[in-house]
Amino acid sequence: MPAGVAADVPGPADELPGQAARAYPHPADAGRSANMRANRRTDTKPELALRRALHALGYRYRKDYRLDLAAGVRVRPDIVFTARKVAVFVDGCFWHCCPEHGSQPAANTWYWEPKLRRNVDRDRAADAALDQAGWTVVRFWEHESIDVAVAHVVDVLARMPAGPDGYGL
Repeated sequence: MPAGVAADVPGPADELPGQAARAYPHPADAGRSANMRANRRTDTKPELALRRALHALGYRYRKDYRLDLAAGVRVRPDIVFTARKVAVFVDGCFWHCCPEHGSQPAANTWYWEPKLRRNVDRDRAADAALDQAGWTVVRFWEHESIDVAVAHVVDVLARMPAGPDGYGL
């Protein structure tokens, strides 16, 4: 980096809508930073448990499958039954603001509040786009029982017709 240029000067990508440019929030300590880096976008423990249980029952699906919907809307459900048009999401309590377990960070609220709000707004927009495209959306919180989640997915799949070639179990 050239001399005299600060490494933490925010660029246009760091600006939040309606806010002046601020530096990206620095972690309080190395442990917190490692914890945040360990958060996964896919293959979370609750998602893996649900997938294993559905697979053990004979269901086949696509995982983290991108659906390109009308008007350029892209959605990536955790589990997708393409023949039956069922999209399953396993939402993390923190990242998707669970009313029971979701918590708001006390530090860097200027960063976290809008970010978490955008996550919830994106969830609602994805649900609406999928519904309009004829998909059935099933959402679970990460804290919900896997047995209850499996039973609900199986019930939804039982009500949906299989694909024309019989696939989509």
